[in-house]
Amino acid sequence: MTDPAALFRASRARRIATAAMFGGGGLGLLTAAGWGLLYGEAKLARRWVGTPDGQPPQADGIWGAGGGLPIRLAVLGDSSAAGLGVDDAMATPAVLLAAGLSEVAGRPVRLFNVAVVGARSSDLVGQVDRVAPERPDIAMIMIGINDVTGRVRPADSVRELSAGVTRLREIGCEVVVGTCPDLGTVKPVLQPLRHLARMWCRQLAAAQTIAVVEAGGRTVSLGDILGPEFDARPEELFSPDRFHPSAEGYAAAAAVVLPSVCAALGIWPEEDLPPLPFHRDGVRPVARAAARAAGHAGTEVTGAQVGGQEHGRRGRWAFLRRRRPRPVPEAADVPHHAV
Repeated sequence: MTDPAALFRASRARRIATAAMFGGGGLGLLTAAGWGLLYGEAKLARRWVGTPDGQPPQADGIWGAGGGLPIRLAVLGDSSAAGLGVDDAMATPAVLLAAGLSEVAGRPVRLFNVAVVGARSSDLVGQVDRVAPERPDIAMIMIGINDVTGRVRPADSVRELSAGVTRLREIGCEVVVGTCPDLGTVKPVLQPLRHLARMWCRQLAAAQTIAVVEAGGRTVSLGDILGPEFDARPEELFSPDRFHPSAEGYAAAAAVVLPSVCAALGIWPEEDLPPLPFHRDGVRPVARAAARAAGHAGTEVTGAQVGGQEHGRRGRWAFLRRRRPRPVPEAADVPHHAV
């Protein structure tokens, strides 16, 4: 990696992850002046965005059909995981993911969605406590935006995420984390706040990746994955609050996460083309892999081995790949049984 910005992000992300590991919380990504600017601009953005009404729809239960026992899918995180901004449960990312997973696996999927609007990383422990008795086979987590807007210290945020992933892995659950998305794609967020928010979101996403991979999970960078679409079709991909995705936006995000969820369970279809490494074999030290992924939306990062070893001179080895998004089926066409 020769990109100076990526090298800086890798170094910064490693420092945040290290601080989280050893209990430090003092690492900040913005100066006091930057925070003042962020706060003022955020208040203005909130006036434009307004306050979303109501709560996201719930659709826990069994989705899909097929033979065998249902795959147990847990969805944790904040409003982006809960599906705030749509009225139909079948348009939420959790249901879209369950429907897509059932289609690929040829088995029903038992969905447990415990994501909460406004949740921060510190709320994950409670959410994990709620799903742990269900012994999920896989968990998908989307968290981070409220840590950014709530000025949570990055090391504290990453420490809480790492603890949640570790707990899930201890009960035998595979974990896929959609890392902090890029607030710089949200139109009501003006400059210079947009630039500052983008910097913080990317560095938090990189630090999240380091922590998740070292805890035994995998990540998919959401970043600005919807950015081009938001620019071209904001009326379609934003919900009425102009902050949360619309049904089409959630479907686009689910299409990117679904392949990694399937791969984590070992059920990615053989007929699909293999993943695309960035270069050579795609293996790098985890900090550099995390920094690269943060700047390239849709990138999956997983743990790797080199010469039979998980760790090298620069830390944990990781593999980057760009899986091809898989469109999710229309959830309305998928059988659903509430339980």
